[in-house]
Amino acid sequence: MKAAELLIRCLEHEGVRYVFGVPGEETLDLMDALLDSSITFIPTRHEQGAAFMADSYGRLTGTAGVCLATLGPGATNLVTGIADANLDHAPLVAITGQAGRDRIHKESHQYIDIVENFRSITKWNTRVEVGAVIPEVVRKAFKIAQAEKPGACHLELPEDVAGETVTGTALSTARPRRPSPDRPSLHATAKLIEEASFPLILAGNGVIRGRADHALRKLSERVGIPVVNTFMAKGCVAADYDLFLMTIGLHVRDYVACGIERADLIIAVGYDPVEYAPNFWNPDGTCRVIHIDFTPAEVDSHYQPVVEVVADIRETLELLADEVHGCKDPAAAKSLRRWISTELEADADHDGFPLKPQRILRDIRAVLGRDDILISDVGAHKLWVARLFPAYAPNTVLISNGYAAMGFALPAAIAAKLVFPERRVLAVSGDGGFLMNCQELETAVRLGLRLVIVILRDDSFGVVRWNQLTRFGRESGVSFGNPDFVKFAESFGARGYRVEEAAALRPILEEAGQWQGLSIVDVPVDYTENFKLREKMGRIVCPL
Repeated sequence: MKAAELLIRCLEHEGVRYVFGVPGEETLDLMDALLDSSITFIPTRHEQGAAFMADSYGRLTGTAGVCLATLGPGATNLVTGIADANLDHAPLVAITGQAGRDRIHKESHQYIDIVENFRSITKWNTRVEVGAVIPEVVRKAFKIAQAEKPGACHLELPEDVAGETVTGTALSTARPRRPSPDRPSLHATAKLIEEASFPLILAGNGVIRGRADHALRKLSERVGIPVVNTFMAKGCVAADYDLFLMTIGLHVRDYVACGIERADLIIAVGYDPVEYAPNFWNPDGTCRVIHIDFTPAEVDSHYQPVVEVVADIRETLELLADEVHGCKDPAAAKSLRRWISTELEADADHDGFPLKPQRILRDIRAVLGRDDILISDVGAHKLWVARLFPAYAPNTVLISNGYAAMGFALPAAIAAKLVFPERRVLAVSGDGGFLMNCQELETAVRLGLRLVIVILRDDSFGVVRWNQLTRFGRESGVSFGNPDFVKFAESFGARGYRVEEAAALRPILEEAGQWQGLSIVDVPVDYTENFKLREKMGRIVCPL
């Protein structure tokens, strides 16, 4: 068989269902081999869209999503999506074609050293120099991509290697068992929790990756410990849980900070500093911290744990729930939760136009089920989604946060619908982020996917504008024009809706959600709320 055929067989053995990508001349053998496989190739309209789809697939399934591109510009177009997966710890394997080995030693058409270019944005990447090693490199790529902390790997296949005649079989895909917690560390953790008067759990994305949400809830209930989560950990405890103190992550002091400031012990579980640096929640570095994660703590002067439990998160939490004796009085935490909830729910019923983000998110939540999926793009709306949108289950709110890449939402929503066709999937984008990958509308329509895309339109790069006006009192280079989004949607064969009053949003969302195809909802948004938010944050007086 050809080396390309062996590579595709190895992908099948890894359980790959989809390959997202754009074909090219240097990937002809791979494309031909895909025709005879069980894998579905999803042609995208840009390689960045393919990488974001693979990224989203990895987040939702825990197994590496796969994207494919040709050499040169095809490969470099993958960079943003690969970097996003790597920094947000989503398992991804990228495969790129390359010129034949007989011309990569010299200046040659479309040739650049992609392996060297990808080195800083991947956990591991390599060129396949001979076809015989394909079973090993494919297995290694998936093993490393899926190991904690997950991330991106890359394989480059020169076109002459792809056409080689080879023999070989795929290698075992058995996953190693994660280590159990060190018992002395576990005992020390339990003792610190027992001694604390107001311990608090800071839950990060590792809780969701480690399928540890039920164990986290059990520990919290058993001991009476309140929980806050990062943006990417939304849903690790349900939003209506009475010891949930909401989501933390703003770079200004938010209401949830009152819980952090009240705590005399922070139990950081699956916490990724890339999401929300510890200097924001432990500015003087004096807070006592316990670190529970698959990997040792990052070295940071604001994050110096007194105990590190480096082990499987789920097993650690399960054992810890039985190890801690006694229960904390939950009254203070529940009182704080009621106060935070009241503050966050302000203006959710406001009828003003353009619409306030609080109203938009309330109406979106109302039309989605508890297990439906919301994908947030990056922009001013991301901060509102993270703060206000209630999540009730893991992986029901996807946010690009460690890398914070605009253009994420539409491609990610496509992958989410492929993974969970039975659930509603709704993407929220700003008008800036949406137009960065709007070409993938054609992909979604071609696949017949039932999606709703809500575009919050303010005709500017809202977060940058907000910061410019706050710091300098004037704006620069942030305003732009937009197409007629209703006609734009229709030109792709989708439905378009324009919201012209606050009361119309929910009925439009319900109608769009019932249609069996793709819908775009154009919602003018009032981002003067950003300035009010900053003013409020400066006046917070904690009730405890």
